[in-house]
Amino acid sequence: MKDFIVKDLMVPISEYASVPLGSTLAQAVLALEQAQEKYTHTQYSHRAVLVMDKHQHVVGKISQLDFLHSIEKQDEQTERIKNIAKYGFSPKAIAFRQERYGMKSRPGKDIYTKAAILKVDDFMQRPTEGEYVEENHSLETAVHQLITGRHLSLLVTREKKIVGILRLSDVFAAVFHTMKKFQAFT
Repeated sequence: MKDFIVKDLMVPISEYASVPLGSTLAQAVLALEQAQEKYTHTQYSHRAVLVMDKHQHVVGKISQLDFLHSIEKQDEQTERIKNIAKYGFSPKAIAFRQERYGMKSRPGKDIYTKAAILKVDDFMQRPTEGEYVEENHSLETAVHQLITGRHLSLLVTREKKIVGILRLSDVFAAVFHTMKKFQAFT
């Protein structure tokens, strides 16, 4: 792992799926699909879309989980169900209640068309301080940030400008192949 620095494994920002602020979720899904078709750097496909401001700066990211969140019914009752965790209910009990409520109030087939017109701005996650890593930092530094922040990717910077994405899947592959090279599995 010592042989790698962050920029060795990053995906350049120009190769990553992106959409401007104000785009719809449908536009973001199409951008993700197009990026997955073009990108052949590794066997791992993109799993997120970057959201850019008018100056082409990254202001957020839409993950696959964020896309799915957009089709989940959001109302006062679903919020109440989510909040019962603070009273000691188990995740299994909460999931059961959500499922029962969902079955009673199942939306029509137009749930996908309604989600498609929603704006990425409402579902994107804004980067936090711990999600940035300098391109010349060691892979060990990036691994520490991925682990402590439980991130699936980091935004790679050069002089405070975002130039790429370091994905957990690529870091894992590099570590795994290094371990194999040193016959750690014999």
